[in-house]
Amino acid sequence: MMLYKFGFLFFGLVLFVSCGSNTSEQKQPVIKTDSVATVPLTDCDKSLNEAKRLDNILLNATVVNTNIADQAITAFSNFETTCKADSLAPVFLVKAGQVAQSIGKYAQAETFFVKCKDEFPNFKNRGAALFLLAQLYDDASKLNDEPKAKTIYSQIIKEYPESNFAADSKSAIQNLGKTDEQLVKSF
Repeated sequence: MMLYKFGFLFFGLVLFVSCGSNTSEQKQPVIKTDSVATVPLTDCDKSLNEAKRLDNILLNATVVNTNIADQAITAFSNFETTCKADSLAPVFLVKAGQVAQSIGKYAQAETFFVKCKDEFPNFKNRGAALFLLAQLYDDASKLNDEPKAKTIYSQIIKEYPESNFAADSKSAIQNLGKTDEQLVKSF
């Protein structure tokens, strides 16, 4: 009986050692702790990278390059469309509007600001987007639509009464329809 127990114990030990040995047929892959796993980029990641790249170019430019501006507008708009749930989506909409406005594409700028207003009601900088839209309407050399400007200024006052945009909107409403000479006299 003792021999039986010893044989069983010996067999178990041989089995344990042979299973634990690292023969050439059983080599396990070694994972290096300092290696970096590559994760494929999503469409959203790619759009964000392109939007950031072009935003950086624009921020560092001393002169607006219309070609780069158009590329940026497209990248910003694509990011918003591709990554609508991302918190940066309305930020890039506003940027697209500002860039479009800077190169004289006022109707396109209006589209971006209106989209931000309508589709991102909880955007923390929505008041700024509304104010940019109102100024676009207010300016005679841009969209020149004082009734729309007044509507948006009034909306800012109602929705953001404690903001600087509300105070500026009140002043803007008072100055609607005044000529440059009348504005100078009032100051």
